[in-house]
Amino acid sequence: MRARIDDSVLFLHHEDVPEFKKGGSVVKNSYFWALRSIAGYAGRYRDWEYESEVWLALTRMLLSFSESGYLGLRETVLEFPLSQGEIPDVLRPISTWE
Repeated sequence: MRARIDDSVLFLHHEDVPEFKKGGSVVKNSYFWALRSIAGYAGRYRDWEYESEVWLALTRMLLSFSESGYLGLRETVLEFPLSQGEIPDVLRPISTWE
């Protein structure tokens, strides 16, 4: 998922976050609600926002869903632009550069 950090807020690109689909995959729908539950803002056509206080929970959640084998890396890894600078330590286990 494309990600960036501004003023200690992590933004996930709205086109990359999971969608809820009625009657869809239980895992993907659970993933959607789990990510949404800790988001500071999760609008339909806007980037989702995560304050630094929840980054550890986000990291653990992404690692857990990644290790389950039901979701691909593109769905569970944060992809930062090279211009972002250094990735915070707490997010490194689930992050890469674009």
